[in-house]
Amino acid sequence: MFDRFFSAALVFCVLAGGTLAIGTAMLEQPAAEVLVVQLPRVEVTGKRPAPADKVAHAEQDAEAQVQ
Repeated sequence: MFDRFFSAALVFCVLAGGTLAIGTAMLEQPAAEVLVVQLPRVEVTGKRPAPADKVAHAEQDAEAQVQ
């Protein structure tokens, strides 16, 4: 029976704390301007590896074993 009261009180405290945290965050004054730095673009080039030889052979191997 104690756990029912405890869980209800815990949920209430979590909800009240969350509401308080959101409320104080909304009331904060905006911070000073943030310096934004843009980095130069980077171009990445690469090659795809060749596909494996046995990718499509699984079904053919199963048919060969059945025959």
